[in-house]
Amino acid sequence: MASRARAGAKPDPAAPRLCVWVRNEAGRRGVPMLRSFQRWLEAIPALRRRKGMSEINILIVDGKSGRDYNRRFRARDYATNVLSFPYEPVAGEASGLLGDLVICAPVVAREAREQGKDPRDHYAHLAIHGALHLLGHDHEDDAEAERMEALERRILAGFGIADPYRGAEG
Repeated sequence: MASRARAGAKPDPAAPRLCVWVRNEAGRRGVPMLRSFQRWLEAIPALRRRKGMSEINILIVDGKSGRDYNRRFRARDYATNVLSFPYEPVAGEASGLLGDLVICAPVVAREAREQGKDPRDHYAHLAIHGALHLLGHDHEDDAEAERMEALERRILAGFGIADPYRGAEG
């Protein structure tokens, strides 16, 4: 949520205007609070440069729902860590909605454990990774992947989070 200015104070033009909504259907255990997601996403340079309000919706799901979403929208019969659904406004529509992220809590927990990562750091990485997809980034070829991963590394480093790709096989 955008921070509120004190009465009489001038709004900070550099302050991001980002509204993040989180619906947690997976239970609270190990899932970061809304404010954490807000801070991570506010650090994305492209969101800081956008004019007007931007909005991202995040749905935290359990394994069954994660599998259902992945099967329905990607034709893959397993739960994955994050899915991104960019919003496509109709012609002439002025909308700040960038889209929706679906994050599967049990997959995040399992991957963090298997990769020796702090689960909170893994949530940060996946939220940023998903939001970058909403902003048009992709990793379909090596050059795109390197640009996207470099941006993720820079943003995460600002939070003291280690390179999430270190030791990962491409």
